[in-house]
Amino acid sequence: MTACGQRQVDRSAQGAHPIAGQAGGLRSVLTGATDPRSVSARMRRRRFAAFLRTFPDLAEMAVVDLGGRPSTWLQAPVRPRRVVCVNVEPHESTEEWLVTVTGDACDQGLVGQLGSFDLAYSNSTIEHVGGHLQRLAFAAAVRALAPCYWVQTPNRYFPIEPHAVFPMFQFLPTRTKVALARRWPLSPLGTHGDLTDEVMSIELLSETELTFYFPEARIWKERVAGLTKSLSAYRPPSSQTG
Repeated sequence: MTACGQRQVDRSAQGAHPIAGQAGGLRSVLTGATDPRSVSARMRRRRFAAFLRTFPDLAEMAVVDLGGRPSTWLQAPVRPRRVVCVNVEPHESTEEWLVTVTGDACDQGLVGQLGSFDLAYSNSTIEHVGGHLQRLAFAAAVRALAPCYWVQTPNRYFPIEPHAVFPMFQFLPTRTKVALARRWPLSPLGTHGDLTDEVMSIELLSETELTFYFPEARIWKERVAGLTKSLSAYRPPSSQTG
């Protein structure tokens, strides 16, 4: 969930969440990125299973992950032949098959230097890149880098906003979002940066908007209790397009 050019600021300057310690355990159960038992981790595994069904030859593919982190692929059940993770935040990898590049995936100059891949992958990034023009640039980068792709984003109209873990958070005024995120004990927002900046960097997409950016794509819908939680625009290998 990394925004293009997102600032990193120590939250201690803003003051700690008043009851964050009491809610930390529950927040970990719901959204813990490193806890394999968390709700979000189980959903990621289910989503990755759908991804593998679409790209059964993943182990033989060269993959570029836009906005991704090495941990995604180190923990994946299937390891691609080669992975390049592009992220505005620096990350390190000691694996020869897994390379990290610090840069903006919306930068067409950088995209031109990356080369070509079998598959472009992105998880929860396009909603952070910063407005319509940046999303157009991001979509263009996806298509330029590989003939196949999988681009996932949370659904704007799912009732629980996934970043704040709060009902209908995405529809509130910015001032209200910041005040609520500062006090809501389940919200992880602001723990790694300036709270207002982080809140303003999130622009969730609808299915209509995602289809606009990827008109040639199919859309896979991840459902929870019959509601669409997230959307993935994907373009499968040519052997599956018939």
